[in-house]
Amino acid sequence: MIRKAFKMKVYHQKIDEYTQKHNAIWPELEEVLKGHGVHNYSIFLDSETHSLFGYVEIESEEKWNAISETKICKKWWAHMAPLMETNADESPVSVDLINVFYLP
Repeated sequence: MIRKAFKMKVYHQKIDEYTQKHNAIWPELEEVLKGHGVHNYSIFLDSETHSLFGYVEIESEEKWNAISETKICKKWWAHMAPLMETNADESPVSVDLINVFYLP
């Protein structure tokens, strides 16, 4: 299992809406995530900086990257784009974080 962490940015006035939308994740998206080897996916908010911290365990980088090519993922990005910083393709601006400590 590969542990990944990354950060994104939500617009401060959209935090509640972002939270509501994620708590009502579409079943089709959940199915795609799990079908592509995603486990223990969490997103945390730093309310002072409006930064989101994502943590996920994945089976492979290839499966993880393939999610972005699915129709449902692109639809989700469009759904969430008004709430956060995004790239031109509406994917979230995401910065991978480097693991510096792990206690199994």
